[in-house]
Amino acid sequence: MLTQRQLQLLRYIQKSQAQHGVPPSFEEMRCALKLQSKSGIHRLISGLEERGYIRRLPHRARALEILRLPEDVAAGHREAETLSPDRSPERERPAPETKGRRGRRASTRSNVVWGTFEGMKRRPLLAGGDGHSAIPIYGRIAAGTPIEALAEGAETISVPEMMIGDGQHYVLEVVGDSMIDAGIFNGDFVVIKQGETADSGDIVVALIDDKEVTLKRLRKKGASIALEAANALYETRIFNSSQVKVQGKLVGLLRRYR
Repeated sequence: MLTQRQLQLLRYIQKSQAQHGVPPSFEEMRCALKLQSKSGIHRLISGLEERGYIRRLPHRARALEILRLPEDVAAGHREAETLSPDRSPERERPAPETKGRRGRRASTRSNVVWGTFEGMKRRPLLAGGDGHSAIPIYGRIAAGTPIEALAEGAETISVPEMMIGDGQHYVLEVVGDSMIDAGIFNGDFVVIKQGETADSGDIVVALIDDKEVTLKRLRKKGASIALEAANALYETRIFNSSQVKVQGKLVGLLRRYR
């Protein structure tokens, strides 16, 4: 779910782009949200990007592209096209996001599922030849704020067998920058060994409250679980142990140079 500030900024970007044909500048966004500095805008933009609402386009001025809108904002935008000018989507009351599939660009698979791996069919390890195995890619995972993990109908990627060892494995594409100090960057592919246990200090795929999935470093603190980012811009999140289910732990990383 978006914070009030993130929702406010997303609405402003959408409205400004509709009116002027280009996204607002960072200074315009700062003034619109009445923030003291542009650093707050940068954090909000990063949060929206990691949740899949916008993306930044490299080497371009005012380089923001809206990928999707929450249902209430999108509905308000469609409604505004037929309403009188004095009615604005910004006056609509925000509603929580739905918990089902999330919209993505056409180039991204969108077979999103929620839940744990309980009852999920175990895939046989597929032979890739030449010392490699074909591992299923379950989709994208946020390394900054939680996003869904994918399961069924996955494509595969060839992974060196020496990287994975025994057990069931899957691959996720990282979205976001909250694990950069651990050497995990936006667009990387992480190899995850499927399992429901992990040691304190392991980087894990964690299911939070049976609805959110994220990649973070797990710390056990008594009866609590801390999910730590590897980026000083992100706060450590603390949960009761009953709120967090381990879905697997990081065993490898693949990077494609462009």
